[in-house]
Amino acid sequence: MLHSLVWLIPLLPLLAAGWIGLSMVVGWQAGEPGERATARVAMVAVLMPLLLLLLLDISALFRAAPGQLVFGSWLASGDYRILISFTLDAFGLSMATLVALICLLTLAFSVDYMHREAGFQRFFMILSLFSAAMLLLVTAGNAVLAFIGWELAGVSSYLLIGYVYERKTAGANATRAFVTNKIGDTGFILGIALGFLWLGGVEWPQMATGSGEVEPLFNGLIGLGFLLAALVKSAQVPFTPWISRALEGPTPSSAVFYGSLMVHAGVFLVIRLEPLFAQVQALLILAGLLGLMTALYGWLVGLVQTDIKSALIFATIAQVGLMFLECGLGWFELAAWHLALHAAWRSYQFLHAPALLQLLSGPGPCAPAWLRRRTRLHAAAVQRFWLDAMADWLLLRPTHALAQDLQDFDQRVVTRMVGLPDQAGNLNSLARWEALRQGRGDVDTAVGHGRGMAGRLMEWLAKVLYWFEEHLVLQGAGEGLKRAIDLLGGYLKRIEELLGQPRYLLLLIMATFAVII
Repeated sequence: MLHSLVWLIPLLPLLAAGWIGLSMVVGWQAGEPGERATARVAMVAVLMPLLLLLLLDISALFRAAPGQLVFGSWLASGDYRILISFTLDAFGLSMATLVALICLLTLAFSVDYMHREAGFQRFFMILSLFSAAMLLLVTAGNAVLAFIGWELAGVSSYLLIGYVYERKTAGANATRAFVTNKIGDTGFILGIALGFLWLGGVEWPQMATGSGEVEPLFNGLIGLGFLLAALVKSAQVPFTPWISRALEGPTPSSAVFYGSLMVHAGVFLVIRLEPLFAQVQALLILAGLLGLMTALYGWLVGLVQTDIKSALIFATIAQVGLMFLECGLGWFELAAWHLALHAAWRSYQFLHAPALLQLLSGPGPCAPAWLRRRTRLHAAAVQRFWLDAMADWLLLRPTHALAQDLQDFDQRVVTRMVGLPDQAGNLNSLARWEALRQGRGDVDTAVGHGRGMAGRLMEWLAKVLYWFEEHLVLQGAGEGLKRAIDLLGGYLKRIEELLGQPRYLLLLIMATFAVII
């Protein structure tokens, strides 16, 4: 009976997030009067899965753990099938219970901590979504369902880092975390694709048994994809800089995301795929070496931090690095115990940090004397070994440049195609042509100025196309073409206005989910 209700474990927090989001759209439970109802829905939606998991834990003490539970097929294409399955072995049950407990405690803590905040409902919606994501991640029976939880956790992280979206720093730090995690997501997708190709499926038991029947090179490539995902999500060197920037969000989100749960998701993935990694010793050596480097990095940088949250996050990085080292040495059971104990302890420390600051007076402790005597090492630790600057140069700046290019394309091409002026007030060719026919002399006919050889070439090409459009296309077609373009532009503008309304946006989201499912 209990086994048939396992699918409710990630579903209930997801439904709570949807209900809170719908309430925000239509205006239910808004402002301070709605805080109690919002918090109650979020907490009950996590409490029910926790009670169900505790009953399953008690049942597993007297009987065997449920193991692999399959509730049907989700997607099927040829020989490939994705099942709706859950893995509730001893490790999965323990992790799910720990996740539900920490999420419930964090929600209870947030009721008073976020009281009278402008985004109270938004915060609880995102935290409910994160609870659903983590519960799905640790209970999923295959890599595809785990990836859905993986992605939802990343989206929740992005939204909470940028919680105070009016601040540019919050948006920049959220972008840092989001872009870096996309590298790990690429590795996860690669592991899934190669698992289907060479192992025939991505069910966790299937990957465990099938890994011994294929070439070591194939196992290595599959494991490398999943290891890359784990290293990025758990902020291991060289992907460490994003997690210190992620502390921009409220303290409860720092506790549940980066202190206790999401930062351990990479370790969980490696432990879950223990049979696969055991076939490829080179990957274990790589994981162990990077874990050791991360542990040393977190320890040294943590010694020079002056605020409590930064000190805690670098201590967390060091401990997670030790977990990767333990996995690299083949001590997966020790890493699992280390994960559970550290998650519980670190969540307590993060949630207790605001109260601790009220009890302390005076500046925090300075770096130890032995480190201050080694000036070069001390300077490197203060600069966080320059990993932040390298990450910005390699990831953030190219992303910002791409976003700027897309914005320019939208303003200079898309907006002007429908007959609207761009941000600078420049008209499209049709509008300029009409203005010139009316005898207005204040119309700017310039097409822009390029830089460099490629820029001059594009400027020349733009002038040629502009001349062709103005002298041949527009004048040759006459008023009929103008009326047709104006009519099409009006329809497109009306569609854009409709899609901007909340009810149509929700309709599009529901249609997207329907297509996916």
